[in-house]
Amino acid sequence: MRQNNSTTRLVVLASLLVAMVLRIVPLPMELFVYNPDWVLLFLIYWAIAIPERVGIGYAWVMGLLSDVLTGRLLGQHALAYSVVVFVCVKLHTRLRSYSLYQQVLGVLLLLLVNQVLVFWAQNIKSSNSLGFIDWLPSFIGALVWPFILKVLRWVRRTYHIV
Repeated sequence: MRQNNSTTRLVVLASLLVAMVLRIVPLPMELFVYNPDWVLLFLIYWAIAIPERVGIGYAWVMGLLSDVLTGRLLGQHALAYSVVVFVCVKLHTRLRSYSLYQQVLGVLLLLLVNQVLVFWAQNIKSSNSLGFIDWLPSFIGALVWPFILKVLRWVRRTYHIV
């Protein structure tokens, strides 16, 4: 049985709330550099799974909330999330048909695009450079993608979200 829009919206928002909590969980500085962008990973999943319901609007709002939660320049995550989710929505049928290995590579590419856009927004007036440590969250995010895929697919099937 297919769930109505309010149940779908509630499940998606609850999962994004979990992602927000994972994003701001206090970690020691040595481990913080390994913390992937959970919010973007969850947004990527939902944009691929139900692109007609989760799109750029969700990405923009979640990006603004991420900026507020992390104390960053307002709008930088909103811009980056919107670009990445736009690509996911446009290519959702292709991304769905990829094997898990290909999806991991695709998600890695999307996370790297996000990283470059956020870095660009942060350093528009300065000339900082990205080091290897700055790219680690994207690679860790790609490595946890199969886990996220399985968990959110289970959530989607449990609540009959189509």
